[in-house]
Amino acid sequence: MRALALLLAVTLSSCALAEVQTPESQLVQEQGRFVEEGPFAVSWLPDQQITIWLPPGYDTGDRRYPVLYMHDGHNLFDPAKSNFDKVWAADKAMLSLIEQGRVEPHIIVGIWAPGAARYRQYLPAFVLDAAPPALAQEMDQWAGDGPYMSRRYLGWLADELKPRIDAEYRTLTGPEHTAIAGSSMGGIMSCWAIAERPDIYGRAACISSHWPIADGDAAAAIQPQVATIWTEYFDAYLGEPNGRRIWMDHGTDTLDRFYAPYQRAVDNSFREAGWVEGTDFRTEIYEGAEHEENAWAERLPEVLGWLLSGE
Repeated sequence: MRALALLLAVTLSSCALAEVQTPESQLVQEQGRFVEEGPFAVSWLPDQQITIWLPPGYDTGDRRYPVLYMHDGHNLFDPAKSNFDKVWAADKAMLSLIEQGRVEPHIIVGIWAPGAARYRQYLPAFVLDAAPPALAQEMDQWAGDGPYMSRRYLGWLADELKPRIDAEYRTLTGPEHTAIAGSSMGGIMSCWAIAERPDIYGRAACISSHWPIADGDAAAAIQPQVATIWTEYFDAYLGEPNGRRIWMDHGTDTLDRFYAPYQRAVDNSFREAGWVEGTDFRTEIYEGAEHEENAWAERLPEVLGWLLSGE
């Protein structure tokens, strides 16, 4: 009788557990979970908003996770929240890499861009002083009304948002476990972040970086001067890799068609700083790729597979 009672208890317990495993909870276990925060006030910046993706297994254990911070967070996951009804599918890329065993699971923190203030928030502060007059005029037209605020944004990311994420979630906190990524002006911002704050970021993906800074046709007339802005900065501030890794790339169509000469100059600055191509940094050209989310989604598994795994 005791054996029968024990068998009945185990069976009932198993049935109860099975009842808890709803399709929704099963999907969370397999696909990860999203957390939405904001909009919320940040001093000296427009209101900020973030979307956090927690990988499968986060809610069922005590493991700590590396973190990938990504700009333009509204364009990363859900087409309904995106600007152009298309996204990077960053969670899908991460899931695929995890399933292949190429990278360990990461938390992804997507920081939404602040609408019309995006350019003013992402343009590195040093460019404002280094730009020749013709380019400065173009920059002001692109920026619209309002202050430039990238220095404040850089500080908020590193000194306020990251400590908050580390306090609220089970993260691995060192730079070797912290990556930052973005495209276009977000690519510029990511390269600036890892150069300025190597104490925070050990990995960066600078995808379709908008090196011309403003209008590509206008910048082409003064291309050597514009390229010098970047090379002089990296020559002075990039430093040796010391374990950091940076991915850079561009396509050949739409806005990306302007980027090749600037990227070659930047690559040369990296080499002169002691960065080994293929080990410390990598630059790829995607023939026919345009400056848009579907193109970035297509190559994101390759980007993250190299950047986050040490392949």
